[in-house]
Amino acid sequence: MDKVTKKELQAQYKEREIIGGVYAIRDTKKNKVYLGADTDLRGSKNRFEFGVKTGSCVYLKLLGDWPEENGKNFTFEVLEELKKGEEQTMQAFKDDIELMKQIWMEKLGCEGLY
Repeated sequence: MDKVTKKELQAQYKEREIIGGVYAIRDTKKNKVYLGADTDLRGSKNRFEFGVKTGSCVYLKLLGDWPEENGKNFTFEVLEELKKGEEQTMQAFKDDIELMKQIWMEKLGCEGLY
């Protein structure tokens, strides 16, 4: 890879839109929900889909129920998205997402959560 291409790729990476938020992984058999938050929702969804395809679980709280059908009874749902502001620090972005997660925990209540 030449230096120009590498620099262009680095610039594209730095300028990409960063979307984080809160997601739910639902166990459709047991009607339970794992609530997660991440600064990269696309990455979270990719990890989930990889786990379902390979039958492996990357979520420790789900390990007890995941092996029953290798994750096939779980679904991934984005509950709320947040775009990182241009001037926003990564720590402030993480804090905002964590606050969103706390609000969703209150909305969903404690029953049925992993």
